[in-house]
Amino acid sequence: VQLQASGGGLVQAGGSLRLSCAASGSILGIHDMAWHRQAPGKQRELVAGITSGGSTNYADSVKGRFTITRDNTRNTVYLQMNNLKSEDTAVYYCNADLLRRFAATYYNYWGQGTQVTVSS
Repeated sequence: VQLQASGGGLVQAGGSLRLSCAASGSILGIHDMAWHRQAPGKQRELVAGITSGGSTNYADSVKGRFTITRDNTRNTVYLQMNNLKSEDTAVYYCNADLLRRFAATYYNYWGQGTQVTVSS
């Protein structure tokens, strides 16, 4: 079971990127999914989260600019990032609560991270 993030890159300020994170392996269920980020010299912070029912929450710094969605048929969570700013530069990580086949409960997994760099 793993989470594979993709979609990062270099973009100019004001531009957009869409991150994807797909869960793969013997998965029977997925609860909450989320995106976090960590900038150099800073602690990792929650960017956006989405429950299995579709409820969302966002960091104040990204409200109105970022949108988190999920496709349960593809076990994938997305982060649409618009009007990017230089302060959005960070490594972005996805995480999710996954129920593995033969497991008794959900466990939290992290993806490998994808770099987002916004040039001013």
